[in-house]
This record gives sequence, C-alpha cells and structure tokens, in this order.
Amino acid sequence: MSSTGYFQYNLRTVVHCAAGATLRIPSLFEGLGGKRVLLLSDQGLKQAGLVDHVASVFDNGGCGPQLVGVYTDIAPDAACDTLNAALSYAREIAADSLLALGGGSVLDAAKGIKYALHHNLIDVRDAIQAGIKIEAWPLAGPMGVPHIAVPTTAGTGAEATPVAVLYNETLGIKGNILAPFIEADIAVLDANLTRGLPPKITAATGMDALTHAIEAITSPNANHFTDAQAFLSARLIVDNLPTAVHTGQELETRSTMLQASTMACSAFSNALNAAPVHNCAHAFGALYHIPHGDANAALLPIVMEALPEFYVPQAQRLAAALGLDGGGNSGELLLMDVIERIVALQRDIGCASDFAAYDISPHDGDKIAAAIAADPAAMFYPIPVEAITGIVARAIGHSKQSRV
Repeated sequence: MSSTGYFQYNLRTVVHCAAGATLRIPSLFEGLGGKRVLLLSDQGLKQAGLVDHVASVFDNGGCGPQLVGVYTDIAPDAACDTLNAALSYAREIAADSLLALGGGSVLDAAKGIKYALHHNLIDVRDAIQAGIKIEAWPLAGPMGVPHIAVPTTAGTGAEATPVAVLYNETLGIKGNILAPFIEADIAVLDANLTRGLPPKITAATGMDALTHAIEAITSPNANHFTDAQAFLSARLIVDNLPTAVHTGQELETRSTMLQASTMACSAFSNALNAAPVHNCAHAFGALYHIPHGDANAALLPIVMEALPEFYVPQAQRLAAALGLDGGGNSGELLLMDVIERIVALQRDIGCASDFAAYDISPHDGDKIAAAIAADPAAMFYPIPVEAITGIVARAIGHSKQSRV
C-alpha cells in the first residue's frame, strides 16, 4: 500500500457492456456532441469484417453523427508513423470525434492522436521525446474530442485508462503518455466482437490482462480501490480464460473476460508504479516486435521467479487473488505455488513459456539488458543487473534452470 496514505483514483470512462452494444455508438456520439466521426482500426480487423460491421451502424443519410472517414493502417505497437498519417487524415476530413476499434495498439493510437489534435502537434513523437510524458490535473484538462473505444480483445484494457504506449521508431523505444482525459469518454464492451478471436490471441491477450491485475496487486501504490478491481479481475481471468480459449464462441465467458480486462488495466493504471514484467515486455517488444500479450504471457512467471525480494512480501495477496489456499505455505514456498499456478494456466491455454520461436541470439543479451534498463517503466523500479541477466537468458530460451 502507498507509504503516504495518499492516492488518486480515476475511472472517468463510462462503460457500456452488452452483446450488440455497438448499435448504440451513433447515439452515444450524439450525446457527447460529436458530429464528424473518424473510425480508427487495423488491416486485420478490416479483413475480418469487423470494421465494416461497426461502420454499418452509422446512418450517413440521417441527421445524427456521420462517419466521415475510416483509417485502417494503424501498425502494431501503435507505431508513430502510422499515427501521424492518421492525424493528418483526421485534419483533412475535419473529423471532430474518434472511434477506436481494435486491440491495444489501436486503442492507444487513438489516445495519441487525440492528444496531438488537442495540442496541435504534427508529429506524435514530439510528445514522447523524453520517453515518458506525464501531465496532471488541473494543468491538464478536457481535450474536447469526443472519443469512444471498442476493444476487440480481452487483454489490454486500454479502452478505459489515461495511458498511451506508443512506439517511437526513431528512438527504437516504446514511449508513454500519462495524462488525464486522454482515455476514451465511453468504452463499449461488445462480446460479439471477440467471439471469432483465434485461440492463440485469446490466450495471449488474456495473460496480458492477468499481468495487469498482478502488477496492480504488487504495486507499492496499491490501495483498496485498485485491490477491488485487481483481485476480482485476476480471479475471473484464471477461472474463465481456459474456457474462452478452448470454446471461443461462449458469449457469457467472452463478456466476462472483456469486463475483467477493463477492470485489470484500470487497477494497473491507478496503482501505476513498479511494473517489472511490463518493463521487460516493452523492451522485448520494441527490439523484436513481439506482440505485447505474447511478451507478458511468457515473461510473467520468469520475472516473478527472478525477483523474489520483490514478490515474496506479496505472496499472500497473490495467492488470494488466484484462489490458492497455499496449503500452509508462506514466503518463497507460497510464491512458488503462485508461479506454478500461473505456469499451469500458461500451459493449459497454449502460451509459449519463452521467446525461443523468435530465434533471438544469445549475443543480444547486453542489448536487451540495456533496453530493459532504459525503458521508461524502469524509473519506477530499476531491476537489478543480475536479475536482468537471468530474465534475458530464460526469456530467449537459452537457460532452463529450475523454478524458484
């Protein structure tokens, strides 16, 4: 818990949750005062037909909000070149509202574009040149851009958080914008949009959500508000993720995972502090373009095992969140139970336990270690050098030492 007792908790985004809730999007924009909507997404969702499905809810012959443009070239990791192209397009078509449809990359891209529109930026990279941009109320206020986010994965939870992670190609790092009002005004959680998600993506994004919950629970800034969301979301994820992976059409499970994902990332962003798993995931993602969910899925047990001094004091809380009674164990033994529970889930849903498939050279160790140490997340909790070395060796598949 916070050593000072002071904390701020923010959940400004209004959540609309129901199968088929996307039908309400035009009326929701009308309520926000939006008139000219730009839909942001990616090529995968365009090819899957989801972009056309959501676009079809607008009646462009009517008098309500109009869909004036569709941009589907957002690149993985919210790469800034594609954000700048979308930003230019938004100005060209005089869009006054943003509709983000996608996973974390698209949802974060919309936040970056919204921030750039509000601050009259031409290049989104200008906001993250220092690696991290932090703004606070009251100096940072409403941005005046009606903004609705529609997640198509149950993982990032980026639809309801005032944080955007953007890939700065020029510097080769993932930068962060933390600013109130950057989050969507409304998040629409429509489980129909996730029913066709492949098992592999369902698994990886679900592990991403679990990582958010766990890093909220272990954060030095955890509080009762974040605990309420983090503990429940962790339990919902471990109980429902296998079903979502193995029987992907089950609507109630898909809806539960969407809700758990939103709660987990809300807890994570409101408890933001030490996040060693994300620290490592950002570095591997920036260097090798490993999808963020895959990175967190593999790294979660590896990092927990490598940092017992950080996780052992939290073992009781973690065991409770995952529904473990611990069998009377405590300390490192209980932490081992927690890690084994996560590994068992990892195996059940078919997630890789390392990055061997990416054929990362063991000679890249120093480069990866430097990237982990330089990542903006390291400012909250610098991982010891010897721990980084062990994490890198395990993660790239060149060390098979036993657990805890």
